[in-house]
Formats: sequence, structure tokens, C-alpha cells
Amino acid sequence: MVARTPRAALPAATATPAPAPTPTLARQMASGAPVEADRVRLIRDAVTRGMFPLSPATVADRLIAAKYEWMQNDPS
Repeated sequence: MVARTPRAALPAATATPAPAPTPTLARQMASGAPVEADRVRLIRDAVTRGMFPLSPATVADRLIAAKYEWMQNDPS
């Protein structure tokens, strides 16, 4: 016959530590969207009126340039 031994008591649950304080710059940036609402409104109004110069070639060139810039910073 096998004798059972009493189980050891489990440690009491510990409270989770408080998160580290957020740095000031990060707190400021998180407080609002990094968007200039007035500028967005002006551009939206200009597009609606047909007064905003959209050039597909310029948009494409800038997207390609951004991709090349990202590729230079890609560690892989």
C-alpha cells in the first residue's frame, strides 16, 4: 500500500507589479492623433472642389521612393 503525502501549500497569488511610468514624450504623443486636422480639412475641401492637384505620376514616384528608403533600413 502506498501512503499519500500531503501536498505542499501553493504560494499566495501575488499582485501584478505596477507598469513603469510612461516617458513624457510618449505620453504626449499618445494623447492625440499626429494629424493636423485643419490641414486635412483644407485638403479635403480642395479635393471636393476639384482644386487639389493630384498627379498619379507624382504619387507613384513618391511611393517608390519611400519603398527604396524603407528597403535601405530593412535589416534582412
